[in-house]
Amino acid sequence: MKYLYSFLFAGLVCLIGQIIYEKTKLSPGHITSIFVVVGAFLGVIGVYEWLLNNIGGGASVLITNFGYLLVKGGVEGAKEKGILGILLSLFKYCSLTLSFTILISVICGMFFKPKDK
Repeated sequence: MKYLYSFLFAGLVCLIGQIIYEKTKLSPGHITSIFVVVGAFLGVIGVYEWLLNNIGGGASVLITNFGYLLVKGGVEGAKEKGILGILLSLFKYCSLTLSFTILISVICGMFFKPKDK
């Protein structure tokens, strides 16, 4: 049942993103930023933790999870080291993902060339 919930949740988030893209003049970058902020907000109010526990993979692979992880690292850093800990621990949970994304982007950039417009 968790697989079904995971699939439905991820599909719902993608559907919302597609509707926003088609009905507004927002670019994909704007929509991505909106989803990061929504994930951060859901993390602050405690809803995203519930989503991760009950939906699993569907909630952990989306861009909303990035916002949640930023908030989680910042809050944990603030508890440990105060105000300075927010900046020091901000990327604690998502640094591996960011490093992997940058590495794959560099590799793809070496082998593929963009189309000329």
